[in-house]
Amino acid sequence: MPYHEIHEKKKVKNYALLVVMFALVATFFAVTIVKFSSMMGG
Repeated sequence: MPYHEIHEKKKVKNYALLVVMFALVATFFAVTIVKFSSMMGG
């Protein structure tokens, strides 16, 4: 396998990892906001 292909796969993996991290952070924020607003609402 040429070096270029390995490099491309690594780039894709890094991008996927970034997307997963962003999704986790977004979910965490969403849950926190929902809990906070429900606490404020009563």
